[in-house]
Amino acid sequence: MSSSSTSSTAAAISPVLAEVVRSGFVEGRHRGSLVVLAADGSVEMALGDPSQLVFPRSSNKPMQAAAVLRAGLDIDGERLALAAASHSGEDFHLELVRKMLAGHGLSADELRTPADLPLDPVEAEAYLASGQVRDKVTMNCSGKHAAMLAVCAVNGWDRAGYLDPAHPLQQLVRTVVEDAAGEPVGAVGTDGCGAPLMAVSLTGLARAFRHFVLAAPGTAERRVADAMRAHPEYVAGTRRPDTWLMREVPGTLSKMGAEAVQAVALEDGRALAFKIDDGSTRALGPVLARTLALMGVDSPVVARIGHLPLLGGGVEVGSVRAAF
Repeated sequence: MSSSSTSSTAAAISPVLAEVVRSGFVEGRHRGSLVVLAADGSVEMALGDPSQLVFPRSSNKPMQAAAVLRAGLDIDGERLALAAASHSGEDFHLELVRKMLAGHGLSADELRTPADLPLDPVEAEAYLASGQVRDKVTMNCSGKHAAMLAVCAVNGWDRAGYLDPAHPLQQLVRTVVEDAAGEPVGAVGTDGCGAPLMAVSLTGLARAFRHFVLAAPGTAERRVADAMRAHPEYVAGTRRPDTWLMREVPGTLSKMGAEAVQAVALEDGRALAFKIDDGSTRALGPVLARTLALMGVDSPVVARIGHLPLLGGGVEVGSVRAAF
């Protein structure tokens, strides 16, 4: 291999954002890219290459919820928070999904979500112990899909094809993503729930979250941000870091995505977004906590989010820790 090829390869390797430390020995490393925006929207810190395209996965859900509002669905409060959620599958989540469907004469059979167990492991164990099986409503994206079906019913749009990228709703989602991120969608894929997935850069994702918290009151973006912040337990669940952060740091908007994506905006417009290259969600908490600490967020919840112990024989013998 030539020296130029070696240099190019080295430049493409992301920095280590988290280390896995067991009994004082570093046994693993999680690489990735991260960006922090200042209150004025300028890049304050960048690690790796935050200009590269990523699939934000469920971190795109606030934009999808805003599109549903723009399309004419009149929801607020818990229902709007659930439309932007990766819910844990707790009873109150599932009950509201069913109410959202029934309110528009819709059946759970119309959901295009794959049948799944509750996302929260505690809820999943209880669900299985009660004799229940995988279900479309239980899948963590069912609130988003219920809202998408509802707005199709309101507009008389095709419901069977509501996940087609060419569907009017999905075209509107693309517009909202591009408006909020300040850049064109760079690729379109299919998310785990079956919905179209719009790729943007990490910097664009951070800009989008900043846009939502700074949007004028009454706009679709601000309504989504306000609903998520007012009802964070519907966005995630009672045992989830997004819920903890939005509940305990007033004005914060937070949403994780699969494959280890995280986006957060603070009330003053500062924002962050990062992705762990290997998709390991165990690195999310430590990296998020370290970034928030560097941004000056002073709250006990930061340490709570950042603590991820490793066990040996049922005893804590190490942790996953941030490495920057």
